[in-house]
Amino acid sequence: MKEATPIRIFSIDDHPLMREGIAAIIKNEPDMLLVAEAANGHDAIQGFRQHRPDVTLMDLRLPDISGIDALVAIRTEFADARIIMLTTFEGDVEIRRALEAGAVGYMLKTMPRRQLVEMIRGVHAGKKNIPPEIAAHLAEHLGEESLSKREVDVLQKIAGGNRNGDIAALLFISEETVKGHVKHIMEKLGASDRTEAVAIGIRRGIIHL
Repeated sequence: MKEATPIRIFSIDDHPLMREGIAAIIKNEPDMLLVAEAANGHDAIQGFRQHRPDVTLMDLRLPDISGIDALVAIRTEFADARIIMLTTFEGDVEIRRALEAGAVGYMLKTMPRRQLVEMIRGVHAGKKNIPPEIAAHLAEHLGEESLSKREVDVLQKIAGGNRNGDIAALLFISEETVKGHVKHIMEKLGASDRTEAVAIGIRRGIIHL
């Protein structure tokens, strides 16, 4: 009986230990082959062109561009690219952005290795794969009004310790306008004060510190 061609995998992560762990997992699977590794987004795009893997494991946070930007760049060139996002992070806003950009799977780095290999096989077979805990996390905020780009800018500035007057100067808007944005941010996030708004924004991946 002819042996099936192994699933060719490309691993992208800026942490060497994480890449070594993934390499060890894949090496143990007879139907998988690690064809390349990359430590940043630009090498990821270049490496994808070169190796044309069946399944790509992409870290969400990379040192140069975000994993989502790298995903968009790859899928613009190769619409059939099957990319699973790997992250330590459960922010629903980032998960949604990754899925909208065309990720076919989303995996937390804390999940058991068995789940990772099953996800790779499923994605290779053409299935989308969102683990139930992540789906529940997404559903929690479904239908909520998202922050506008300007509101995200204001929240990011609040996180940087700026007062309304500072934010107005930095964004070239009036202090009155800043107050309006802050009010809307609180309402949309269900926060009782600025500190809580920042904490929610970071947890959900709306802003980064």
